[in-house]
Amino acid sequence: MKRNQIAAQLYTVRGFTKTAEELDAALGKIKAIGYEAVQVSGIGPIAPETILELCRRHGLTICATHVPFDRLLRDLEQVIEVHRAWDCRYAGLGSMPEAYRTGLEGYREMARLLSGIGAKLAEAGIGLIYHNHKFEFEKMAGKPGLEWLLELTDARVGFEVDTYWVQAGGADPVKWIRKAAGRMKVVHLKDMAIVGDAQRFAEIGEGNLDWPAIIEACRDAGVEWYVAEQDVCPGDPFESLAISYRALREWAE
Repeated sequence: MKRNQIAAQLYTVRGFTKTAEELDAALGKIKAIGYEAVQVSGIGPIAPETILELCRRHGLTICATHVPFDRLLRDLEQVIEVHRAWDCRYAGLGSMPEAYRTGLEGYREMARLLSGIGAKLAEAGIGLIYHNHKFEFEKMAGKPGLEWLLELTDARVGFEVDTYWVQAGGADPVKWIRKAAGRMKVVHLKDMAIVGDAQRFAEIGEGNLDWPAIIEACRDAGVEWYVAEQDVCPGDPFESLAISYRALREWAE
C-alpha cells in the first residue's frame, strides 16, 4: 500500500456534503488530512461536472463510487458516461436491495443481475464492485450468502470487502480478503471496538481488528484502493478520518 492509494469514503462525512459549497469545504478538509483520493457516496444532489471540478480543485482522485441499484439496472449508460468523465474505474453497489435477501433463490437472481451489469461495465473499462454488510454471512444450504455470490457471479463482478461488516458477521476479514483475491481492487477499512457489551464502529487502529494481517492480505490480493470509512463517528467525522489516515500511513510504503 502506498500513501496515494489511501482514500476517504465520503459517506463518512455525508452530513457535510449536501450542497456544492459544503462538498467544497469537506474536500478541502479531507485533502488537508493527507488523503489523495475519495470514494463518492452519500453526497447531496450535486451535478457530476461540479463534483469533478471540486475534486480537481483539491487535487483528489475519484477512485470509486456507490451507485443506487436502480441506476445500475435502468440508467447504466449515464453511469458509464459519468465514470468515464471522472476517470473513475470502479462503480460500486453499496448494498443488496432487500427484495433479493430472500434466501438462495434471491441470491441467485442478484448474481444473475450483477453478472449482466458487470459485463456491460467491463466493456466500458469500468469494474463493478459489490459491498457487503453482515447479512451476507447468513448461511444458506451450508454456505454464507457472500460465498454464494462469489460462486454464482461472473468473474467480471468484483467485491469490496468491508472489514467491520465481515467481523460483525462472525467471519474473519483476513480470510475473506484472501478469498476474494483477484476480484477485489477496492477494500473498505473500518475497525470494531467493544464498549461494554456492544460492538461499535471505530477509527482504524482504535479497535480490535488485526490490521497488519489485513493490510498484508490486501497487498497479496492485489487491492488498488484502501478506503477508510466510518459509518458512525463518536464526534467530528473529519477527526475520525484523520485518525484512520494516520494509522494507515504507518503501514504505507
